[in-house]
Amino acid sequence: MTLAYGLSDSPAGMLAWIVEKFWKWSDNEGDVEDRFTKDELLTNATIYWATQTVSSSVRFYKESAEDPVRFGPGERVEVPTGFAIFPGDSSQPPREWAERSYNVQRYTLMPSGGHFGAWEEPELLAIELREFFRPLRNRRS
Repeated sequence: MTLAYGLSDSPAGMLAWIVEKFWKWSDNEGDVEDRFTKDELLTNATIYWATQTVSSSVRFYKESAEDPVRFGPGERVEVPTGFAIFPGDSSQPPREWAERSYNVQRYTLMPSGGHFGAWEEPELLAIELREFFRPLRNRRS
């Protein structure tokens, strides 16, 4: 994978690529620093560089594109499932598809956030997780 080689070879190139992803994939209205401080961006990139894991992080996206999850007729995931759809994320499955493919217990259109929703809107996501799990607490399989 050519991208992995390039990112693993140059800390400046890797930082530029990561910051571009944070800019493009977050709900930031055109300014990545509306969502993330320079320290947060540098810390994130430093972790990838120091642990040499940027290659494995991009592999997930490549493999998902090459072999996406597909359900056959009548197949679906029966485990109780929740969807928190952040408006700035590129992955926004329609509710009809989600309900056809999963046992959807909650499908929430979040008011803000993007691909990094847990980082961008941690309080909103924590509330959503509590609301999802609350009715499941006392259920037995």
